[in-house]
Amino acid sequence: MTLTLTRVRRAFREGLRAAHAELGSRPPAPRRPAPDTPLCEAPTHPGPPRPAAPPPPTGAPAPSAPRAFDTGYRPRTLTLRRTTKTLAELVRAPAALTVPGDVVAGALASARTAPVSPGRTALLAAGSVALYWAGMALNDWADRAEDARERPERPIPSGRLSPGAALATATGLTAGALALGALAGGRRVLLRRTLPLAAAVWAYDLGLKRTRLGPLAMAAARGLDVLHGTGTGPARPALGAALTVAAHTLAVTRLSRHEVDGEAGDEPALALAVTAASALAAALPARHPGRKSAGHLRTRSTAPALAAGALALAGRAQWAALRTPDAAHVRAAVGAGIHALVPLQAALVARAGAPRAALGLVAALPPALSLARKVSPT
Repeated sequence: MTLTLTRVRRAFREGLRAAHAELGSRPPAPRRPAPDTPLCEAPTHPGPPRPAAPPPPTGAPAPSAPRAFDTGYRPRTLTLRRTTKTLAELVRAPAALTVPGDVVAGALASARTAPVSPGRTALLAAGSVALYWAGMALNDWADRAEDARERPERPIPSGRLSPGAALATATGLTAGALALGALAGGRRVLLRRTLPLAAAVWAYDLGLKRTRLGPLAMAAARGLDVLHGTGTGPARPALGAALTVAAHTLAVTRLSRHEVDGEAGDEPALALAVTAASALAAALPARHPGRKSAGHLRTRSTAPALAAGALALAGRAQWAALRTPDAAHVRAAVGAGIHALVPLQAALVARAGAPRAALGLVAALPPALSLARKVSPT
């Protein structure tokens, strides 16, 4: 028994020695690369080269990169910026810089019979700007079907703004203008000045614009805007300034009817003649009882210079439209005629005996021209 155990132990030890000897003779197994070892290195003994991919056929479109999935999320600041830009395009915001001059011209024209209140004039000017923007929004709402064919890039046809939002914008701005009129002079200003102006704006956009009376209605609205500046004072002293602005507006509105087709005919010549007559009327000296001689000298030199600037600004574009009556030149002439209202109003203000206020109005012209490159005034 003892001998058998001894033999078993000896055999077990010999088996262990043989196993150790066999394991020691084998090559070590390759270790896996460490996590920081690049796995794209070429092997020490590369295999046969792979065949190159065939070139794409001539004229075949290049493979497009995969598009990222659009979740529809937009940052609040980006949405607000786009909405503001759309509304500014809807109401032609930069063109509103031509509106306060009407109110100032009317206020200073009536200053000989009634004192001018800067606060009341500022409120009336703000109301006129609101009504101007309301008219522009209402214009796009009324012309949405026509703009879908001729101006698909406008806010409503392009889908950036709904027709209901445009109508609500016009309504809200009109209500704000009426409130400003009541605040400026109570029921008297509201019923005699602001409400007739608002009625003229809405009547033009909703019906008269498509008739022969359209240009006359727009000219009447602009003349009422000048009378709006008289506030609680009498309107008679400002009738001359109102007729001058209305005549220029009549010519520009008639020309604007050919912005799309470009078939203006004799309209550029008529617009040029009316602009020259309006500039001449604004440059003529007026009587200002009680003014000093120095004020007369400044007025006599400032008003003609500003009137000549208005004629140069609008007349150059109107002459170009007369020579080349296509849509682009007609549209440029209409835009120049709108901007020429600023120096024309300033000439009327200087003619009323306030050359410093006239120069202040002209300061709004460069920003208006600059902003017109971003948002069209027509």
